Amino acid sequence: MKVFKGRPVVPGTAQAEALVSSAGFNTLASFQKSLMFGDKKSSCSDQNNAELYQQPMAGKALCMPQTIGSTTGGMVLYCAVEMGQSPACLLFSKPIDSLAAAGAILAGVWSDVPMPTVDSLGDEFLQYVKSGMPVAVAPDGTVTVG
Repeated sequence: MKVFKGRPVVPGTAQAEALVSSAGFNTLASFQKSLMFGDKKSSCSDQNNAELYQQPMAGKALCMPQTIGSTTGGMVLYCAVEMGQSPACLLFSKPIDSLAAAGAILAGVWSDVPMPTVDSLGDEFLQYVKSGMPVAVAPDGTVTVG
């Protein structure tokens, strides 16, 4: 078991199984099929992300370095929350970008469904955490893995 401390962008608690991408996470490409066709498991549709492709994202602790891709990323995150298809939490090894932050923050404001989001967990976090490991998030940005 290992503990990491990051910055709480959206404070909250979560306990979930890790789903890890060592590459940048393309929000639109990853959620596109689930949002368009109602896949409740939110199976990742980004064929360019071999680690996540076709893996269910709903209810998982989504661990990544950063998001990449479309300027619609924030709205895609909000829509995933609104449709009940979002990850349990978002965990970033690097500082979060403004679009992903906006989506996570607005999801909690507009839909009253917080998606705890922590950034700046460090490279060691992403090297340590593996898909399938249990993850716990505390409101102060403490993330316990294992």
